[in-house]
Amino acid sequence: MRDRIASMTVIRGGQGDTPLEQAVAAKLIGDMDLLRLKVSARILARGLAPDIYWWDLLQEAFARVLNGTRHCPPDVPFEVFMTGVMRSIRAEYRRRQVQLQMALQRNGEAAGQGAAPDPERSLLAEQELEAIGKLFADDPIVTHIISGLGDGLSAEEIRAKYGLTHTEYDSGRKRMRRALLRDGISMKVP
Repeated sequence: MRDRIASMTVIRGGQGDTPLEQAVAAKLIGDMDLLRLKVSARILARGLAPDIYWWDLLQEAFARVLNGTRHCPPDVPFEVFMTGVMRSIRAEYRRRQVQLQMALQRNGEAAGQGAAPDPERSLLAEQELEAIGKLFADDPIVTHIISGLGDGLSAEEIRAKYGLTHTEYDSGRKRMRRALLRDGISMKVP
């Protein structure tokens, strides 16, 4: 019984293992091992396209092991091996997402249409905007420039809308750029 329990927690497979042998090994995964694999899959699935879920990563990893395209080395615990397979699949999905976005941009379509924004990126963006707002609260010219850039206006349109001269606009841009670089906030200024 003790040997069976040991084989449930760490499953080792070799290069010569057939898909059937790996399937048998997969059935010996304990509940805790499977739970850890599910948690790993949930973590790895963050930031992927909205239609790719954590169970897709886990299922694809098992499918690749069972069909023989991935083999567990004899000295690697099965859980560690499966996590590595899921990382590889995630990288493949991300590569596809980038290629798709680039293709959409080349075709003139808006990249990411209909996709919900990543919550982490949204939170970081809100925090950066708040920091920028506090940084330039006492500088109305820079505040106007930021507002105009946020509205998608060109330099000429910003100057016309807020009654800024070329010198005021250029000086404000320089102050903004220097302050953002000094404080480590990443914002590109046209």
